[in-house]
Amino acid sequence: MTRKPGEPIYLRIHMVALALAVVASIAIPRLYEVFFGPISFGARLIAGLIIAVLAGGVLYRAYQSSARNEP
Repeated sequence: MTRKPGEPIYLRIHMVALALAVVASIAIPRLYEVFFGPISFGARLIAGLIIAVLAGGVLYRAYQSSARNEP
């Protein structure tokens, strides 16, 4: 199967990493709540947003070169 020029590259590892980033933004604040005690909805929301932004930056930096080098 060939790609057309300009068509985005979605490798399986990219999709797995994206799914982990989405799950982490929800799961990490919930795990904190389970192990350390209740936190407010606002704190969970802010923590989830921070985790999502950081994970997005990491994914961008990690997979930018592999997407650029794909023929």
